[in-house]
Amino acid sequence: MPGGVSSNFRHGISPTPLVFERAEGPWLFDVDGNRLIDYYLGMGPMILGHTPEPVLRAVAGQLQRGILYGGQSALEAEAAELFCSLVPCAEKLRFASSGSEAVQAALALARAATGRRIVVDFEGHYHGWIPRGEVELLTWNDLAALEARLSDGDVAAVIMEPAMCNAGAIAPAPGYLEGARAACSRHGTVLIFDEVITGFRVAPGGAQQLFGVTPDLATFGKCVANGFPVAVVAGRADLLDLFVTGAAMHGGTYNANPVSMAATLATLRALADGSVLRALEAPGRRLMQGLDAALRAAGVPAVVTGFPQIFHVGLGLTEPARDHRDLARVDRVRYVRFCGELLARRVRALERGAWFLSAAHDDAVIDETIEAAAAAAMAIRG
Repeated sequence: MPGGVSSNFRHGISPTPLVFERAEGPWLFDVDGNRLIDYYLGMGPMILGHTPEPVLRAVAGQLQRGILYGGQSALEAEAAELFCSLVPCAEKLRFASSGSEAVQAALALARAATGRRIVVDFEGHYHGWIPRGEVELLTWNDLAALEARLSDGDVAAVIMEPAMCNAGAIAPAPGYLEGARAACSRHGTVLIFDEVITGFRVAPGGAQQLFGVTPDLATFGKCVANGFPVAVVAGRADLLDLFVTGAAMHGGTYNANPVSMAATLATLRALADGSVLRALEAPGRRLMQGLDAALRAAGVPAVVTGFPQIFHVGLGLTEPARDHRDLARVDRVRYVRFCGELLARRVRALERGAWFLSAAHDDAVIDETIEAAAAAAMAIRG
């Protein structure tokens, strides 16, 4: 394997990519026997923790009934119905196996619906690793720039993270999402929210529910199935039906396989009433405040921003970032050192600054993390 890994995002991790043998609750166990408090959470999916009993039980039961049918299952229909009842934009959906694939499907629908090719994206937003054709980048949170570009009438889709959680955990400026929604409607452009990170993490219906702005299409992944390979493209029925007419193509051998659908249904049922996500608010805020206090006590400038369930630590910042360009001031080298010091104290934090919480991170785990962070911050001072 090039670099010893199967994803570029696992390469170059400080001090070296780790090898694990098992996981449980909020912990990972490496092959050397170390138990680590985990804030990677599989790069975000493990919203219920690593070993949630309802998901394990559902998957174990399905394994006894078959792995892959090459056709539909009742689980698929149940999961789709529950998903659509929770997500504001979801009149219909298609399941996929990764967020990158779901994004490709959404863009295919937008291009088929509009007859246009150009897609507007934003600096610092991530929508998968697959090339997406004719894409133009704008600065996020600049509504005037977006309106000016759409006025030419040649843009098929605007795709954005409704909260910029891939980098910086930056919230939309007041009125920005509403303005983008209105501009897309005026100019016949499909608005796509990439909710692969925010979906079922910041609210059961994603950031679109949290902020009250409904896109035409949205993509989901990660938390949908608590670690199983499931993604979703959802949205307006007239757009999704283009897959049926042949105007757009979508396929995948493993899409909606019954094992993953069992995990999806169990996960969505656990998250549906919002109680799990609400329960993360207090420990998440306490961890954000604890990290901020630890870094301040060590004299290390930093800004902690985002949501209790997913936030970002920006070393070197003195005020919250508004867009990706502001993140250029982040001291990435020093933050990697900070993560290395945390790892030495049995806490695994993502080197790009994001912190993911799960339902398994209890008060004792948060306390241990804050204590480790205080020592790690002192180790990188000066």
